[in-house]
Amino acid sequence: MIPLRLAVQFLTRIPVGVPAAPRATDLGRSVAFYPLVGLGMGLVLAAVGALVGQGPGLLAAALVVGLWATATGFLHLDGLADSADAWLGGQGDAERTMAILKDAYAGPAGVAAVVLVLVIKVAALAPLMAGGGLAALVLAPLLARAGTAALLLITPYVRSGGLGESAAANTPRPAVWLAVGLGALLALLMGGSSGLLALLVAGIVLVGLRWLMARRIGGVTGDTLGAATEITEAVVLAVFAFGV
Repeated sequence: MIPLRLAVQFLTRIPVGVPAAPRATDLGRSVAFYPLVGLGMGLVLAAVGALVGQGPGLLAAALVVGLWATATGFLHLDGLADSADAWLGGQGDAERTMAILKDAYAGPAGVAAVVLVLVIKVAALAPLMAGGGLAALVLAPLLARAGTAALLLITPYVRSGGLGESAAANTPRPAVWLAVGLGALLALLMGGSSGLLALLVAGIVLVGLRWLMARRIGGVTGDTLGAATEITEAVVLAVFAFGV
């Protein structure tokens, strides 16, 4: 299952052993497994949340969020930081925005964006864990990665070269739409009315983010997809927290 292993490698830092030069078709097929990887992450996080949830609320939530970020190698948070810096520093210019996206250093906007998202996640997760609402921990990473897959289907990938471009160009559309649909269905089954609301709000947020990306740089990059992932996760947790 090389496509599944590629999806795990792209979205986490779990060593799964993939070919050094994967085929373009396998890269494309890996996108269909993004929601499944998100589901797996969510189940692990929910299990950890159940173990530490009886401890101090904020501390328990911070530990889960810390594990969450570590499991991804802080990859999505890095994309969020780069995107925030680029949107502020790019001043509406596409070339300048793309140049800042490639910069490895984080500026004040990037740091502020990362802190804000982490604070929202911890603040939302604390009451959810205290109230036994661990379904949100399963659905947040699932819906975020389903959203990433959907963005790759409906938005051009604008950074030339690399594995991301190859994956976007070879994505099997029917399989990916099926995976995204199953992720949405699971959100409805597991989350009930809160799941429906989270699905709707996440969809609106992703449409808005896509509009911003298309308007500024003409599409998506790995960094902007990472930013979308982090923002969607925070939004889903917040929706569930307000419903507690």
